[in-house]
Amino acid sequence: MAVEWDIPWQSLSRNILDNQNTLSFKTDLSFFHLHVADTMRRVVRQSKFRHVFGQAVKNDQCYDDIRVSRVTWDSSFCAVNPRFVAIIVDASGGGAFLVLPLHKTGRIDKSYPTVCGHTGPVLDIDWCPHNDQVIASGSEDCTVMVWQIPENGLTLSLTEPVVVLEGHSKRVGIVSWHPTARNVLLSAGCDNAIIIWNVGTGEALINLDDMHVDMIYNVSWNRNGSLICTASKDKKVRVIDPRKQEIVAEKEKTHEGARPMRAIFLADGNIFTTGFSRMSERQLALWNPKNMEEPIALHEMDTSNGVLLPFYDPDTNIIYLCGKGDSSIRYFEITDESPYVHYLNTFSSKEPQRGMGFMPKRGLDVNKCEIARFFKLHERKCEPIIMTVPRKSDLFQDDLYPDTAGPEAALEAEEWFEGKNADPLLISLKHGYIPGKNRDLKVVKKNILDNKPAGNKKSDLISAPKKAADASNPQNDAKLDEILKELKSIKDTISNQDERIAKLEQQMAKIAD
Repeated sequence: MAVEWDIPWQSLSRNILDNQNTLSFKTDLSFFHLHVADTMRRVVRQSKFRHVFGQAVKNDQCYDDIRVSRVTWDSSFCAVNPRFVAIIVDASGGGAFLVLPLHKTGRIDKSYPTVCGHTGPVLDIDWCPHNDQVIASGSEDCTVMVWQIPENGLTLSLTEPVVVLEGHSKRVGIVSWHPTARNVLLSAGCDNAIIIWNVGTGEALINLDDMHVDMIYNVSWNRNGSLICTASKDKKVRVIDPRKQEIVAEKEKTHEGARPMRAIFLADGNIFTTGFSRMSERQLALWNPKNMEEPIALHEMDTSNGVLLPFYDPDTNIIYLCGKGDSSIRYFEITDESPYVHYLNTFSSKEPQRGMGFMPKRGLDVNKCEIARFFKLHERKCEPIIMTVPRKSDLFQDDLYPDTAGPEAALEAEEWFEGKNADPLLISLKHGYIPGKNRDLKVVKKNILDNKPAGNKKSDLISAPKKAADASNPQNDAKLDEILKELKSIKDTISNQDERIAKLEQQMAKIAD
């Protein structure tokens, strides 16, 4: 048992040693020192993530001169995977987002091609977890679009989506792929409806349009995708079984403040929320969906007014909180021991963040003990921030990198809609992750994504003759001739334009003289 003393240490030692029984008291004192030291050691919680070290990359490894979207919407505006970083940007007369290969750092030219098929501003984007070349976007134009990005990135602006999903009557502010089932996409709009789509057929298979009476702030899948949880403007957090179309659990006034909340599922099935108190203090809380009367833990943080965006790593059970307009990232470890949500540290910088992207675990550098990588959006650039756990050994650190969710889907869309569940298929990162060649998305039914081009016309024209040459039937020969004619026509047009430009330059030179 730890004992509290009001007497200073030195005074205590002197008084004891002045006693007649000097020898026995010396022995007792040394025991007392050991006992208190042992008690203090137990008070300091052991954690391998106590010294997570965050560092922004050098300027030449940032993505510069990007006009980050100014839309007033509380999404992250950025999505990343092991191949690409996608950033929602300002666009005149519609909505657009940039897709850059990770290695394309430095200044991004103003004429760099964008994905620009929406007629209203893009509000949210999400990479497919089972295909690193497929991304979904939701927009103010009330549509969801799914895009297939060419393997080496864009060389021309992409205006034709693989599929357009129409079903919302107001702007679509949330898109989120199913974690384990191929081709299953969730969207939520300002019509207070959640629609779950089979992207492979372009059908809306589940429409949850009567469960929310107010705006939906965010939606989160659980680990195997059998449940979703939502945070809404009516201050309720709901746990929903989408296939049964019923609310499994709900909590009123999760956070009593009026500002936006967030709710995400953790790996153990608990729910983590961020929000505001009645006094406008930012709060975080942990809930058990089986009993939502009282939170497992509730902590107040500060009085800043930026909405806290939580990013969760299920492998390490760490939650990173990035406030919109903050210049810091706070991180917490979730454990089974009180107080359950343990503050670890804060990464601070000078510039406030407009948005944030979070790299999946398979995109990290295991040789540098990197446990998280953020892509912080400034007003005119995107800055990667790397989180590492310093280790002396160069060997693979098994405790930092348990097997993580890989790119293979555990279920097909039809299996999930029929009621099957499956956990993510895990892969080891022991030898690092090398992105494989992505096949086109496939399902049992006819798949739209298999039959539409990737949209990069230049690369299509180059690769099409090669494919056609392998086939010998007359239909393919006719197609080949047609493509070659079109290619020749494009070359002729370019040649004519070059001549015209040269003549105009000569005329300008004469005028200047």
